[in-house]
Amino acid sequence: SPPLYDHLFSCLSKENLIPCPHPSMVEKGTNLLRKMEINVVEAEKRTGKNTVNMQETYTVYLIETRPAETVPEGGTPATPDTLWRRYSEFELLRTYLLVTYPYIVIPPLPEKRVSDAYLEGKVKNLYKFKFVWHKLSADNLDPDFVERRRGGLENFLLRVASHSVLSNDEIFFHFLTEGWRERVLETGFQDKADSRLKSLSAMFRVKNPDKRFTALKHYCDELNTVISQLLRVRARVADRLYGVYKVHGNYGRVFSEWSAIEKEMGDGLQSAGHHMDTYAASIDDILEEEEHYADQLKEYLFYTDAVRSVCRKHELIQYELEMAAQDLTHKKQQKEELATGTVRVFSLKGMTSKLFGQESQEQRESRLAALEQSIQEGEEAVKEKNTECQEFVRTAWEDIERFKEQKDKDLREALISYAIMQISMCKKGIQVWSNAKECFNKM
Repeated sequence: SPPLYDHLFSCLSKENLIPCPHPSMVEKGTNLLRKMEINVVEAEKRTGKNTVNMQETYTVYLIETRPAETVPEGGTPATPDTLWRRYSEFELLRTYLLVTYPYIVIPPLPEKRVSDAYLEGKVKNLYKFKFVWHKLSADNLDPDFVERRRGGLENFLLRVASHSVLSNDEIFFHFLTEGWRERVLETGFQDKADSRLKSLSAMFRVKNPDKRFTALKHYCDELNTVISQLLRVRARVADRLYGVYKVHGNYGRVFSEWSAIEKEMGDGLQSAGHHMDTYAASIDDILEEEEHYADQLKEYLFYTDAVRSVCRKHELIQYELEMAAQDLTHKKQQKEELATGTVRVFSLKGMTSKLFGQESQEQRESRLAALEQSIQEGEEAVKEKNTECQEFVRTAWEDIERFKEQKDKDLREALISYAIMQISMCKKGIQVWSNAKECFNKM
């Protein structure tokens, strides 16, 4: 609505924003998040026709925005503005940001499709629903998967909204309001996108790569490997842990059956069995919490490709600079050969001169003038490319340093929280057996 539009636009245009950590650790002091609340509050399954007029089922997500104003005691908070967005629209927004801000580590989106990593996270289903395990691998509308993706999409919006540059982008603001698709297509960003083949060519042909970006790429490869291994280990441990907890339910059943044939011991056995049943059921909530931490790790698994994207863009700019410098060197060599009348290397021009004679003085002067003009243009091109490369390195490295601080803080806090959760889980296990011991003592 216009009032909210005006309010948010003033927030976006007047203030510089500071980076923020993971959404679960968002600091209320960050400027945009102090001025505006952004939430993806629910997901809804819909059916409609796609671009080729075929029926399809898809999921849409409800984005809720409102001014983050202090509500007086007894007052009513402002009614939020809401709109629905498909996952494909989030993809389009991120692609636009990648093209428009190639020097920024763009926050990743959650997975579009159910992956093996996701299925590893759903280890409890292996025991409950073995007969649908294969079916789950192709079900992108699985409620648990959709809910986790909803959280990931909210995380993406909060990441962008807390970035000092991205949060001031007009297209991002329109994404949070109505009528954004026409505006993003009007920018022509798709025409500016570097082709994958062009980027690969630059990667293999650049002669003087920046050592910092080369080291960063290697670090991303190693971080990707480490996090992937960590997620696999976590999935295997959770798999076995689920089995151990659920098997404790057998204690509950056996103690309950035993209590039926005992008089003096019956109450104690029945109580102990109840504690075992409670212990067995607790693993469901534990694994749900574990999946939350797994999603935080998985986000940085996807972040590694976002950092590589910055490195690829630098390689492409560096390659274009080297090509411009090489072209300038070639033109200067041509000028020298024309001025002195000597040809240093075998060329078609040299063979033509020998076969048909030397060109006239007037032709030579005309060519020299053309070369002089071309050299001046080449020098300007090299100068512009060099400035572009230096500016890219400066801005990219500034954002990479910001990203490193964010990464270190987020992963440190996530690992500490995960360790605390494991300690709490062990304490609850000790408490269950302590309670069972008391039950046995009273028999």
